Amino acid sequence: MAGGSTTPDLVAAVSGAGALGSFGFAYTQPEAMHRDAELVRARTAAPFNVNLFLSKDAGAIESSTQQSALDAVAPYFRELGLQAPQAVKPPYSPDHGAQLEAVDAIKPAVFTFHLGDTGPAPVAALRARGVKVGGSATCVAEARHLEALGVDFIIAQGGEAGGHRGTYLRDPHQAMTGTLALVRLIVKAVRIPVVAAGGIMDGAGIAAVLALGAQAAQLGTAFVPCTESGASPLHKQAILAAQEDDTVITDKFSGKPARGIANRYIQEMRSAPVLAFPAQNVLTGPLRSAAAKAGNPDFLSLWAGQAAPLARELPAGELVATLRDETLEALERLRFLGASSPSA
Repeated sequence: MAGGSTTPDLVAAVSGAGALGSFGFAYTQPEAMHRDAELVRARTAAPFNVNLFLSKDAGAIESSTQQSALDAVAPYFRELGLQAPQAVKPPYSPDHGAQLEAVDAIKPAVFTFHLGDTGPAPVAALRARGVKVGGSATCVAEARHLEALGVDFIIAQGGEAGGHRGTYLRDPHQAMTGTLALVRLIVKAVRIPVVAAGGIMDGAGIAAVLALGAQAAQLGTAFVPCTESGASPLHKQAILAAQEDDTVITDKFSGKPARGIANRYIQEMRSAPVLAFPAQNVLTGPLRSAAAKAGNPDFLSLWAGQAAPLARELPAGELVATLRDETLEALERLRFLGASSPSA
């Protein structure tokens, strides 16, 4: 969960409670990566994960393309009292090579990547240093590619997942297979462990993907409302108030398809031009910051998965304990049903 949700407090609390806390470092500079990792290690010796976005940089964008995107968001800038949006220039995100060097120096227990891949050499180097490496797949082709790359495990990201689609070998608007179907397809297609992600909010969901062959579950939206999360109060409130059909896929905030709670900006920008990722993310940054300060959810990227209505407002450690109890209860229920079936 990039963008500030995964604070050192949240990561330390989750890892300290027995799960694997994860840093979303997609937009984080190496110096801050080191600082946050040290803050966690000062609080717990438990393992944690570092995640990066590894998409290709958009490069320089023609002035005519820039102007169309600037014109589309300019009225919203004026509405919030901001100066007119300015053309953005590369680099739009931290240098991936420098971030990977930071990962190597931090040496987390686990490293995962999204929206692309590292190539085989960094995977082999990190594994040689004892780091478990995983990558996101939204389709079978990506899972097979990751297995050939030499990763330790694959994160099967279903279409229900909140935030950015991890797709990079297909059109992300088309790679929308649901979590349950995707997990089963990938489990059958590869020989390495699979972690399920997307729309999992409680122990019953965890038990379901374990029954399909996943060896673990990854939860994101469930932890956004936690006390230790760095998400804005508006984001937390939106998730806790979400209804069944409130989330949509949009590329209007960042230039990449991502699932979030629908708001005025998403609805009004539906057919508007956008810059390539992550240039659009830089362009809309001031708008999102101003909206957060003004307490206005109309212009925030309220990333959330489809099962957001199942969210609970709990401290992270308590949520981990609850998820563990719910999972064991669900697995016991399945065992009981199996034992009591006529064919048993």
